[in-house]
Amino acid sequence: MEADGKNSMKFFYECSECRKHFKISPDLMVCPECSLKQQENKPLRGVLEVSFDGEVSKDFDIFDLLPVEKEYFPPIPVGNTPLWTPHNLRKKTGFDKLYIKDDSLNPTGSLKDRASYLVAAFALREKIPDVVVASTGNAASSMAGVGAAAGLNIKIFIPATAPQAKRIQALQYGAKVIEVDGTYDKAYELSLEYTKTHGGLSRNTAYNPLTIEGKKTVALEIYKQLGAAQLGAVPDWIFVSAGDGVIIGGLYKGLQDLLHLGLIKRMPVICAVQAEGSNAICHAFRNGDFIESYSSNTVADSISVDVPRNGYYAVKYLHKYDGRCVEVTDREILAAQKELASTTGLFAEPAASASLAGFLKEKNSIPHNDTVVILVTGNGLKDIDAAKKGLRK
Repeated sequence: MEADGKNSMKFFYECSECRKHFKISPDLMVCPECSLKQQENKPLRGVLEVSFDGEVSKDFDIFDLLPVEKEYFPPIPVGNTPLWTPHNLRKKTGFDKLYIKDDSLNPTGSLKDRASYLVAAFALREKIPDVVVASTGNAASSMAGVGAAAGLNIKIFIPATAPQAKRIQALQYGAKVIEVDGTYDKAYELSLEYTKTHGGLSRNTAYNPLTIEGKKTVALEIYKQLGAAQLGAVPDWIFVSAGDGVIIGGLYKGLQDLLHLGLIKRMPVICAVQAEGSNAICHAFRNGDFIESYSSNTVADSISVDVPRNGYYAVKYLHKYDGRCVEVTDREILAAQKELASTTGLFAEPAASASLAGFLKEKNSIPHNDTVVILVTGNGLKDIDAAKKGLRK
């Protein structure tokens, strides 16, 4: 993600529900009106999107479509991750147009860096020195690492059960880590209470609109890497693991921006892959709403979520653009993790391997000449204890 100059676009917030427009401000996180409909133990209401007025050239720079000027982004190489051809996996599955988008190669080892990068730039522009985040581990280590490059003070609320590697990452980067005796959802609530009392910019997923906006860059890169010189250079399928639903939201947001600009003619089929033990989005996709009392349980900690904060947003777009939801078992996730590593040399954490597990489960219903992208979201070294389970016989 490299750019020169400043944005010429006009950016603003737009409510994903009532479609009202708002000025982008550090004091505004969710729609003031739609958020009043918020129910306990349900996903966020009034999630805001970053919308824009203006046009870009066909060979646009990704920074042209972001609401913070390039000069404010910290000096850390986020994005530009490879879209590569896994020849052994292509041969084994019979899909000659199968690609892997490897976001485990971001600086802290996960796609979450994309959101942290934009949040950090916004904090620097608005002169906010403190950023607060709740996380199962990846968003925490991500915000800590990107925040270190930006010179920001990072405070993290993380479940005590989070993988040790992710906690150590955050501590090495210099963040203040608060371990929570409870789930990610409890950490999320505690972090919001902290910012309301003590101030600071919340980086909480979905709650901060810039988390969706930052993650949309992965969709823009896929478009460019498949060949922006040809109008409509998008895959037929994108498989992505889903927990909170923000990466799904980011994919749809980036692709919808390209549709709005006339740079693509169709939306790929996005397949949200969830663990059977953490399937709130898939359940709502099939049944119309979210369960009020739900307890997740999966080896894939990064997608283990009781209340998917971006759930309504994700399900809305999955329905709007004929997306799909697929559930996979922990056994299938760990088998896919081993398959990915042993055929491609890419060691992904369980949550990131779920996307391949979903593809392997659905591949017989997909034409073999379709273009398929497997989005890998995190490095396997972040959770080696889980990986050990997949090696047991």
